Amino acid sequence: MDELGAPISYEVLEPGTPVFSRDGARVGTVEHVLAAEGEDIFDGIVIGTCSGPGDWRFADAEQVKSIHEHGVTLTLEARRCRDLPDPSPNPPAMRVDPSWGGSVEERLMEKLRRAWDLLSGNY
Repeated sequence: MDELGAPISYEVLEPGTPVFSRDGARVGTVEHVLAAEGEDIFDGIVIGTCSGPGDWRFADAEQVKSIHEHGVTLTLEARRCRDLPDPSPNPPAMRVDPSWGGSVEERLMEKLRRAWDLLSGNY
């Protein structure tokens, strides 16, 4: 973890910062930090994947293990990072653990919509 530098706040996380899976594979770079303005709430990051330009994935705040000067580490293994949802104006239905209740799904769908709006310039 030393090579990633000192821990930092999401508020100073720069676009282009490398994003790594839990098992150390580089899965992309930070495209955008998603936060609730004025509330100091970190919602997650939009990741530009290694697949190419315009291929984005959304990692919810709970899936972000640590944020450092030179990299972000996710809680997911590389193979699971490919299954992260893409931000879109109308995100697909998500699989949600029933014990979490519907509000988690609604919050995630809203985060995906906000991420899409930021990426597409509709904010």
